[in-house]
Amino acid sequence: MKKSRYSILPLLILTVMSCTSEKKESKSLEVEIYETSESGHKLTRITEFSKVDSSAVIKLLPEQKFQTITGFGGSFTESSAYLLNKLSKKNRDTILQAYFADEGARYSLTRTHIASCDFSLNNYTYAPVVDDMEMKSFNIEEDRDDLIPMIKEAQAVSTDGFNIIASPWTSPPWMKDNKEYVGGKLLPKYYDAFALYFSKYLEAYKAEGIDVWGLTPVNEPHGNGNNWESMHFSPEEETDFVQNHLGPKLEADGYGNVNILGYDQNREGIKEWVDEMYKDEASSKYFAGLAVHWYESTYDYLPEELQYAHNKALDKYLIETEGCVDSEIPMWQDDAWYWKKEATDWGWDWASPEDKHLHPKYAPVNRYARDIIGCLNNWVDGWVDWNMVLDRQGGPNWFENWCVAPVIVDPDADEIYFTPLYYTMAHFSKYIRPGAEVIGVENADKDLMVAAAKNPDGTIAVVIFNEGKTAKDFSLMLGEETVKVKINPQAIQTIIIPTKTK
Repeated sequence: MKKSRYSILPLLILTVMSCTSEKKESKSLEVEIYETSESGHKLTRITEFSKVDSSAVIKLLPEQKFQTITGFGGSFTESSAYLLNKLSKKNRDTILQAYFADEGARYSLTRTHIASCDFSLNNYTYAPVVDDMEMKSFNIEEDRDDLIPMIKEAQAVSTDGFNIIASPWTSPPWMKDNKEYVGGKLLPKYYDAFALYFSKYLEAYKAEGIDVWGLTPVNEPHGNGNNWESMHFSPEEETDFVQNHLGPKLEADGYGNVNILGYDQNREGIKEWVDEMYKDEASSKYFAGLAVHWYESTYDYLPEELQYAHNKALDKYLIETEGCVDSEIPMWQDDAWYWKKEATDWGWDWASPEDKHLHPKYAPVNRYARDIIGCLNNWVDGWVDWNMVLDRQGGPNWFENWCVAPVIVDPDADEIYFTPLYYTMAHFSKYIRPGAEVIGVENADKDLMVAAAKNPDGTIAVVIFNEGKTAKDFSLMLGEETVKVKINPQAIQTIIIPTKTK
């Protein structure tokens, strides 16, 4: 299980020597800098460095080591896969290359849905026959047209490969007390059948050449207001299911190496879940870690809850498995919108009066950058975005639950649009690689958010976010070496420090 605290990976190589002037007392730190900004940079290499002797120093402390990075990426949904199939081969390939190729974002951790979810074209299950306890009717035919081809094409593009976390939004409806896709609880008499359902899924996908790295027992066990596919689990019920049914079944069928991540919902509920999941050795045996979402607040990444989860089980994964700009229709080819505080979410629309303060309007880029850096600095080792591709309506979605994705397409016109969110994700996924260790940072400028990690190849990646409206000058220090840097207003930078050679 992994624990680090930030990672860095070198991308393109542009070596810059700074502080080459009169000051000889400090050595020059060689770096490569890439910036995405409200002013128009899109993972652009920065070659002009600050000439200001700033009192703000960001000091890297590689001797302080935290969690090991599992990865960054997005989700394979039927909606995204369906849209790719409607595009020209050129544009389809462009998108897959942008997400998975070495020249692109190099996504390393992904998610998909087991049977249908809201971002499917319709409701479906892999086990349609009622009371089919032996799963004789089990089949994944619904995934063969769109979802499986997208995953396999991404595998072909990716040099390093990527891990997949798979989550059901519900069990087959006949296993639940309400016999519906939406809402209801899994009946205990079907716990073994549902465990077999997972095993059959792993077997079927493996036969397609797709190995699943991790599972969650269900997406959002608190439900989603019973709006689309859902199934309710209490912490006690899910722990019982994993401890006594799912875990032993996967182990018996040869899938004991598949990581089971519990919970898979908002961070506000972390405490009650980890207290139950990790209450003793028996309950925690089959849980590889905790999966969380970000929808509890549009501005707070809830560090105390994340710290609590880590401290409860130091050797377990802590992965953010879903986040997106929800309840919004994307702005088509309008980069400026993604930097303005104009987006709203379900909380803005529907939260109770006492919780409204948690959901002010926000700038989409700001929310992504704040959350990922905040997560890295609080023991999260993986961060997965929701849909990779959506259309101009923010779908397709059978419930009309519109959302935003980093890549928006117009399939009728065969046009694609890489929003600023794509570049924001790439600042992490491209440069912070699996196996990187998050390292310590001393940051003298509290207006800047900073996280750093040391990659397996020895490079260090530092991600810095300036949410403010004015440019900032700072000195980045590693040991006795220093470089003076300027970051634009409303900008995110990844600074790469190459491996030292003797």
